[in-house]
Amino acid sequence: MFGNSRGRVRIGFILCSLFLTGAAIFATAAPPQAPPVNEYVNASTCANCHRAIYESYRGTSMGKSLFRPMPANTVEDYKEKNQYSHSLTGTHYSMTVHDGAYYQRRWQTGFDGTDTNIEDMKIDYVMGAGDHARSYLHRTDRGTLIELPLGWYSERGGYWAMSPGFDSRHPQTRRLVSYECMFCHNGYPQTPAISQGSDPIFAQDLPEGIDCQRCHGPGGRHVRVAQTPGAKPAAISASIVNPARLNSKLQMDVCMQCHLEPTSGRLPALIRRFNRKPFSYVPGQPLEDFILYFDYAPGTGHDDKFEIASAAYRLRKSRCFLESKGAMTCLTCHDPHRPLPSGEEATKYYSGQCRSCHEPALGVLVSSGKHTNSNNCISCHMPERRTEDVVHAVVTDHLIQRRLPARDLLAELPERHLTDAEDYHGEVVPYYPQPLPQTGQYALYQAVAQVALENNLQNGVVDLSREVSQQSPSQMEFYTTLGDAWGSSGKPKQAVAAFEQAVSRSPNSVTALQSLAEAQKTSGELSLSEQTLQRALRLAPSNANVFYQYSILDTRLGRPDAALEKMQKAVVLNPDLPGVYLSLASLLAATGQIDPAMAASQRALSIDPYDAATYNLTGRLLAGSGKAPQALFDFEKATRLRPAYGPYLYDYSLMLVRLNRLEEAQESAQAAVLADPNLAEAHELLGGLLARKTQLSEAAAEYQKALQVRPDFSRAHLDLALVLAAQGDRTGAEEHLRKAASGGDPNVAQQAAQALQRLEQQ
Repeated sequence: MFGNSRGRVRIGFILCSLFLTGAAIFATAAPPQAPPVNEYVNASTCANCHRAIYESYRGTSMGKSLFRPMPANTVEDYKEKNQYSHSLTGTHYSMTVHDGAYYQRRWQTGFDGTDTNIEDMKIDYVMGAGDHARSYLHRTDRGTLIELPLGWYSERGGYWAMSPGFDSRHPQTRRLVSYECMFCHNGYPQTPAISQGSDPIFAQDLPEGIDCQRCHGPGGRHVRVAQTPGAKPAAISASIVNPARLNSKLQMDVCMQCHLEPTSGRLPALIRRFNRKPFSYVPGQPLEDFILYFDYAPGTGHDDKFEIASAAYRLRKSRCFLESKGAMTCLTCHDPHRPLPSGEEATKYYSGQCRSCHEPALGVLVSSGKHTNSNNCISCHMPERRTEDVVHAVVTDHLIQRRLPARDLLAELPERHLTDAEDYHGEVVPYYPQPLPQTGQYALYQAVAQVALENNLQNGVVDLSREVSQQSPSQMEFYTTLGDAWGSSGKPKQAVAAFEQAVSRSPNSVTALQSLAEAQKTSGELSLSEQTLQRALRLAPSNANVFYQYSILDTRLGRPDAALEKMQKAVVLNPDLPGVYLSLASLLAATGQIDPAMAASQRALSIDPYDAATYNLTGRLLAGSGKAPQALFDFEKATRLRPAYGPYLYDYSLMLVRLNRLEEAQESAQAAVLADPNLAEAHELLGGLLARKTQLSEAAAEYQKALQVRPDFSRAHLDLALVLAAQGDRTGAEEHLRKAASGGDPNVAQQAAQALQRLEQQ
C-alpha cells in the first residue's frame, strides 16, 4: 500500500450570537461550547446494550483479527511439531513458550558446526484469526512492530511455513508493520500526535481485534446520547452509523475499506489521499474521499489475478453483481455479526442465497437437463482457489462464474519474487472510482499512481511535473513524490527543486528534509545537504535515521571521526536500524579498529544473516586476522547470496589462492571477470593464475585487459612485463617496467626498478 502522512479535514461551524434582553440591558453571552468530538470508545462499552451481538461478533474472524497470544487462543503446535527449516537460506526456526511468553527463535549453522546468528524474538501479538493464516509481531522498545518471518497456515490441519514475502534468499528481518497494514487488520490504534520521522510508531497497547466502530463509526456520541435521560430511540439510533441504512454504494464502501485490494503486487493499488490521516476513514463517508484504487492496464496478463484480499475485487467482476444495479452487496450473503458458517451449514446457507434469486430459472434448467440438481451452488460457481500472493492459503473465489475453470485451482504455487525487469512497467489505470472524475485533484493522483512505484515512470514524471506546476497543490506529498520520481529518472537537480517545494509547504517535516538532503548530496551540493540535515536534527534530535544519513555524508566529506560518532549515536537510538552496523563495521575497519569492526559485523549478521556485503566484509576481517578457513566460509556465503557479483568472487578467489586451492581460485577469478569485465584486479589475479600454469599468452591478455580498465595499474604493468620478458619481448617488457617503476605503489616500483636493472644488465 502506498501512502504518506495526511492532514485532517476541518469542519467549520457557524455560531449564532445570543442576545439577552431585559430592563433595556443588552449583553453578549459567553461563546457557546462546540459540540463534543465524536471520539472512539472502548469497544467493550458496546456490550452494555448489545450483549448478544457483541459476543457473537467477538467470535468472527474480524473480532479475532489481532490478539495477545495465550493458551485460550492458541491453535498452533508450540511443543512437538514446532520447528521449521528454510532450505533457501539454511535457516532454522522454532516456536516456543517459556515463562508464560511466546517466542520465535531463528538460527543458522556456523563455520564450526555450532549455532550462529541466533535471535530470539518475543511474540507480542498474533495477527490473524487462524481461518487461513497467522503472522507474529514483535514490539520494539521504540513502539514499532516487526513482523516475524515464520507464519502458520491452517491448510492440511495446520503447519509452519514462511510468512508471505519471506520465502526468498534474502528475507527481511526487520519488516515494520505499517499504519496501512494495521488499518485493515485491527481496530484503530493510538499513534503519536506528532511524528518525528517515517517509522510507524504505536504509542500504546493495541486494540485486540477489529471492533464495532470499524463499521459503525466512532461510538462516543452514541454512548452519550444513549445515557442522556429521556433520550428518544430515534435520536439514539441517529447518533451512530448503521450500514444497513446506507445506500448500497456507501454500504459497499464500508466493506471495501479493507476487502478491496486490486493487487498486492508492485503497483500503487491503494493511494490514501494526502489530506487524510491513516485512521481517519469513518463509515458513511464516500470511500474515494479517503483512498483511491488503481490497477494494471487491461490485457496485460493480470486480468485473472487471484489474491488473498481480492474478495470485493472479484465480486465486482461478477455478472450477478453488475446486473443487480446495486441491489447485491457483501451483506447479501454475509452477516458481519456472526461467524461464517462452515461445512454442510455453509453449503446450505450460501446455496440458499443463490437460489433466492435464481430459483425460477434454475428449475427450468434442471428440468431440461441443462443443469445438475445439486444443492451445492458454491463448489462450481464460487470455488475455492489458492491465492497467488499467500501461496499457503486457499480461499473462496468471489467471482461468481458460470462454469468451473478447467484447471487445478488448488495446485501448489511458488512464492513470486520478480526482478525489476520482470515486473510490470506500463500504465497504471484507475479502478475505483471508475471512471476517475476529470478534475485537477484526480489528475494529480492519476500522475502519482504512474510514478509512485516507477511502473510508468517516464510518462508519469512529465505528467506529475505538469500538474504540480499548474495547480501548486498544498500537500507536500505531491512534491516528495515528484522529487523521488525525478531522482529515479537520474535528474537530481529537478529532484532538489521538488523537495525544496515540499519543505516550503511543510517546514517541520523531517521526512521531507531527509529527502531534500539526499537529493542535494546526489547533486553534489554537500554543504547544503549538511545544512538541511542539521535542520532535521534540530526538529528531531532523537531520530536515528537522520543521524545515520548524516554519518554517510560525513564519510563522503572525509570526516571519519564525525561519521563514527553519528553512527554510534544512531545504533543507540535504534538498535534495529537496517544497514547501520555494516556501515559502522566498514568505517571501523577503514580506520584500523579491527576488533570493534568485527563486533559490529557480527551484530549486523545477527540482525540480517542474509546480507552478502556483511559476509564479505567479515571474511576480509577474518583474513586479516589470520583466520583463513573461517574467512573462506564467509566469502563462500557472500558468493552464494550474490553469485554474480565480481568483487565478492574476486575476494573469494584471493582467499583460495592463500589456501593454495589454485584450480578453484582460477574458476572464481574467471567468474569474477565474467560478472564484471571492468574489475581490473580480477583480470590481474586471473593473469597470475594463468601465468603459474605457463599459459603466458592467456596471462598477457588478462593483464592487458586490466590495463585497459586501469592504465595506471602498477601491479598489472609489472606482471605483464615479466610475462613479455619470458616470451622474449624485451622492448615490451622494458616499456611496462618503466610504467610500473613510475607508479604510485612503492613496493611495485622497487620491484620494477630491480627487474629493469637486471634486464638492462642482460
